[in-house]
Order: sequence, then structure tokens, then C-alpha cells
Amino acid sequence: MKKIYHLICAALLAVGGMLATSCVGDLDQYPHIEQTSATVYTSVDNYKAVLGKLYVAFTIAGQEKGGGDADLTTNKGWDYMRNFFNMQECGTDEVVYTWLAGDNMTGLTYLSWDANDLIVSDMYYRIYYNIALCNEFLRNATDERIASFSEADQEEIRHFRAEARFLRALAYSHAMDLFRNVPFVTEADPVGNYVPPRYTSAQIFDYVESELLAIDADLLDRSACEYGRACRQAAYALLARLYLNAEVYSGEARWTDCVTYCLQVIKAGYSLEPDYAKLFNADNHLRTNEIIFALPVDATHTTSWGTTTYMVCGAINNASDFQVPADYGAVSGWGNFRMRPTLPSLFSDGDRRAMFFTEGQTLDIDVVEDQSNGYLTVKWTNLTDAGEAASNTTSDGASTDYPLFRLADVYLMLAEAVVRGGQGASRTDALSYVNLVRERAYGNKSGNIVEAQMTTDFLLDERARELYTECVRRTDLIRYNRFTTADYLWQWKGGSRDGQAVDNRFNYYPIPSTELTANPNLYNEGY
Repeated sequence: MKKIYHLICAALLAVGGMLATSCVGDLDQYPHIEQTSATVYTSVDNYKAVLGKLYVAFTIAGQEKGGGDADLTTNKGWDYMRNFFNMQECGTDEVVYTWLAGDNMTGLTYLSWDANDLIVSDMYYRIYYNIALCNEFLRNATDERIASFSEADQEEIRHFRAEARFLRALAYSHAMDLFRNVPFVTEADPVGNYVPPRYTSAQIFDYVESELLAIDADLLDRSACEYGRACRQAAYALLARLYLNAEVYSGEARWTDCVTYCLQVIKAGYSLEPDYAKLFNADNHLRTNEIIFALPVDATHTTSWGTTTYMVCGAINNASDFQVPADYGAVSGWGNFRMRPTLPSLFSDGDRRAMFFTEGQTLDIDVVEDQSNGYLTVKWTNLTDAGEAASNTTSDGASTDYPLFRLADVYLMLAEAVVRGGQGASRTDALSYVNLVRERAYGNKSGNIVEAQMTTDFLLDERARELYTECVRRTDLIRYNRFTTADYLWQWKGGSRDGQAVDNRFNYYPIPSTELTANPNLYNEGY
């Protein structure tokens, strides 16, 4: 793997091949950006096309169908969100992976990775590739660069610029959450043989917070924002999640700030989607009542073998005599992952969020590589509201979008922050939000809780019930100090059938050894 700071192929790679690029295959080579930038950044439409690349870099891995003409060479070639899912879910009490050796997933599954882990390396370089894209766009979107445009065009580009900063903040938040102390580079730094400094987790926290606050006025409100673009409320949701985990990242609890930004989202007029399952089907782009920000996935324009194609096909047993892929809008199953027994055991009768396929499956996982061990989640589908397959998943992938932020998560973040001492909302308010989530889950008030039941332990379990497989579980367990410790064990935690504690260094991932060689400012603590 080559040094990530050579990846300034950046914004010249526009959606759908609209714009040409002079990037070459060797990542040690630099594109001739000066000449091509002059021809690319000449109209609002071109700026928007390049902005589209910043978004789509989270869901696909290259310029051609299914990740062909790859943006960068990685070990497995998987897209950002497939890697992110594996990093956030495999190894937790939710997901167990099937193809351990073949997919290099042993380390993530057993919490035993090291600085040479291939999947960890892929995620790291995906994150910094996306940051490089955003930096290059921002170099070409300064007030000076757009001064010759009309005032209306300048205003629109300022909106684009704010979105690029949001996406960069999102990527940096993932870098901080996964790796803690990481290299820091922005559009203000030189392009070329620049060696970025190492920023601590607290410094990255401060930077992400400051960026999200600074772009508030330039992001569009949800009422004026196209679907799939980041609105102001998406930044508020990211701030809320940042503050929810602030003590882990910076050493200082920020519960009141979490409450504040949850309320900012809530007052924008979102409402819960009545049918939980419709949040995860191929028509979920219609759920803007609840979904605050989603990554669009489309079988025609953004074919991906990761992201939600992975969520749909990867969860279907490919060796089952009972499960029918077509029931979920898929042509075939891949058999990548199943659920550890701790997750389905959290649900009580009547909870419609318990979306598991159990026929022919055991609850317990005695053999990790045996696909019949462990229930299968059928939460994600490629079905339309009419119950029809939205696309051919074998040739075109799924057409289900990936919600990164939604209202139910905001309700539960607010409740936890209040229970932990956050000010700005009462326990009665928090309880009402929790019960709204549970009324949707049960279809009535039979699942409602009383205030005495609204404890931090209950809310951790409720977040699992509501948000399983949505890439928050590892972060939640770390916030509760239960990811590595003996306080909470699950099957195959630490590589043991009954679970065992692991070293606390596994609360974060190591910067790849290839990157340590390239940047002398970096080092790993504990690895």
C-alpha cells in the first residue's frame, strides 16, 4: 500500500465519467491537477458533478459498475461502507462473519487484529481517500476561485462547499472513532511531499466540532435540500453523535450539548416512519419523514457489491434448504454474516423489529464458519413497497439506500444524554421519545416503559434493538466500557466460544504498519 497523501486524484473523478482525469494507476504518481482543474471547475454544473463524487465515494469503490476502474488499490477492493460495517459490527455482540480466512476477517471477528490487518488497512485508506477528495474540492471552491461566477452561482457553490466540509468532518469522525490518534491534513496544506502531523483524538474532536458549527449557515435546511445531500439537520445529528461519545474521544463529557443538538433535529419537524421495515427497503428514499441523511444506492447509477447490496445479499444463507433469496428481492445469497445469539435474545414477543430468519438455523454459534449456526437478519431488503424486487442483485446490486442518521437514533441519543445528566430536556421528555420508538416497534403501547425502567443499561439494549446492523454497535459498547472488558461477554468475543475479555487496546484500531513507515509522525499506542 502506498502513502495516502499521494492520492490527490480527488475531485477530478466526477460521477458517471462526466469529467476526465489525468490520474494514473500508480498511487505514487500525482495527477496534473493544475491544468485539469482549470477546465473542470468552470461551471456550477461541473462543481455539482464533482461534489457528487464526494458523496458516491462512500458507496462505490471505482468509476465503473461494481467498483471497476478502482479509485485506489486496496487489499479486498471493498467500498467504504462495507469496510465500515465490518469494522463497526463484526466482533460485537451482533454480527459474526462466515468466511474468516478467505475474507481476512478472523482478526475483526475475534478482536485479535494487529497493525498488519488487511481489512483495517483498507478502511484507513478509504477514509483518507475520501478526505483527500474533499480537500481537493475545497481548494478549488475558495471565494477567490469562484469570484468570477454570478452571485447566484457563488451562493450555490458555497452550499456545495459546506457539504464538502460536512463529508470531510464525517470521514474524520470515523477516523477518530476507529483509530483515535490520526494524521491531519486539510485543503490549506501543500500538495506533494507533505507529511501530515499526528493529531490526538481530542484535537480531531475539536476540529470536527468546529467544522460542523462553522458550516451551519451555509448548509441548506431539510426543506430546501435535495434528497441524498447533507442538510443542516444532518450536521446537527453528527454533532449529537459526536457529543454522545465526547468523553471517549476527548476525556470530557458533553451530555448537555448532545441534548441541545438532538433537540435541534427534533424541532425541524421529522416524524417516525410508521412501518419500521420500510426504512430498510428499496423504496426507503421515500422516508424523508424519519431519515435525516442517507447514502443513495441505485442499481443503475451506483452499482455496488458493498453498502446495501452487502447488507441484503450478505445476510442471506447461500447453503440453506429453507431460505429463499427472492423473498428479499435478491437473486442469490452470499452467506457472509449471521447474528450472535445475544442480539435476538434482546427482543421480547410482539417487537416487530425482531426481523430474523430462524428456520434451519440454531440460535447458538458453536462453529463460526457453519452458516446454519446463528439467526439471519432480514431487516434489509431489495424489495419495493409493492413487494417486488427493485433490481437484479446479481448483475446490478441492490437499490436500497443506507440511512446514516435517522430520527429514532436521535430520540435514543437524547434519552441517554438526559439519563446521564444532560440538561435541556426533562426525563419526562426523554421517556416520551423512547416510548414513541417502542410504540412503533409494538404497534401499540404494550411495550411502553415507565421512568424507573429508563436506565443506561436499558437504553444500550434499546439501541441494539432499534439500530442493529446500522454501524453504531461497536461505538456504543465502547462508550459503555463493555467492548473489551469482562463486564459483558458474548459468544466468540476474544476468540472463545463463551466469550472472554481482551486487551483494552482493541477499543481502537491500529494505523496500518505501511502508513507508519510512510509517516514518521505516526505511532500506535498498545500495538
